[in-house]
Amino acid sequence: MIKKDRLEERQIGIYIITLLISVFVGLNWNDSNILEKTIEPIIGILLYSMFCQIPFLELKQALKNRSFFKALLFGNFVLIPLLVWILINIFPTTPIITLGVALVLLTPCIDYVIVFSHLGKGNSKAVLASTPLLFIFQMLLLPLYLWIFLGKETISIIEVTPFVKAFLYLIVIPFLFSIITQMVSKSDNNVGKAILDFSGWLPVPFMALTFFVVIASQIGVLYNNPEPILKVLPVYIVFAIIAPFIGKISAQLFKVDVQSSRAISFSTSTRNSLVVLPLALALPAPENQLVAIVIVTQTIVEIFFELIYIKVIPIITKESKNIL
Repeated sequence: MIKKDRLEERQIGIYIITLLISVFVGLNWNDSNILEKTIEPIIGILLYSMFCQIPFLELKQALKNRSFFKALLFGNFVLIPLLVWILINIFPTTPIITLGVALVLLTPCIDYVIVFSHLGKGNSKAVLASTPLLFIFQMLLLPLYLWIFLGKETISIIEVTPFVKAFLYLIVIPFLFSIITQMVSKSDNNVGKAILDFSGWLPVPFMALTFFVVIASQIGVLYNNPEPILKVLPVYIVFAIIAPFIGKISAQLFKVDVQSSRAISFSTSTRNSLVVLPLALALPAPENQLVAIVIVTQTIVEIFFELIYIKVIPIITKESKNIL
């Protein structure tokens, strides 16, 4: 039987195979759009399982390494937003496409970035300890950034009620259930521990399942209207090239060690597509499909760049402790 650690180590290959299968199914099954109805419940389970792995009850741990904490937040919530603002002005698109780009690029990853940091010889434990803070900061700052970058006109497209419902059902409720699970598991409750242990097996298969249902249900729209993809690809590629160096700069400013510098570079480069995807799907139709495709495109680009980061980030950060 495959072990959980082995499953996590192989997740990149699993996602790539899933992407290929989902594209094939979506283009060859005429009724693949019916899979769209399964997206929200699958993402809800996925996010619950992910949140269960984040040590929210150990939030103080993130504050022990002050330099790392400051560099991580400065890189993700000051330098990266500046980069995103520059990119959306260099590569102008329609307001709806820009909304999708901003949603995904302004939110740092809180899940598989931990695995990538480990594979890239970074301080994955520090990233794990900081995930509660990354999650809280991005949820608080995202509305502000969207308002600044996109203006009232674009923000007015968002219907508040379904957006709030999506945030409540797919983020708040899974988050609260994960907190309850963690609390019960720490009270020497065997059932709680068993549920928490079982939840640790769910992120990889449910992330793959999410990729499948999203891409298979939306690829037909994309195939018949490829223009949005062509518009956002340059943005995502340039972002993927520059983002690791943004992390390195932030690490240098706060003089963190080499392993922490690598982890920060992975964090600034890896985005939170699956957490913001439910928010995109809460937009009015047909805009929600377009924004979802824009977000999923970033995920596909990112996965291939992560394979490069694993080799390149250890090289570009090896001398960071001697700078500044």
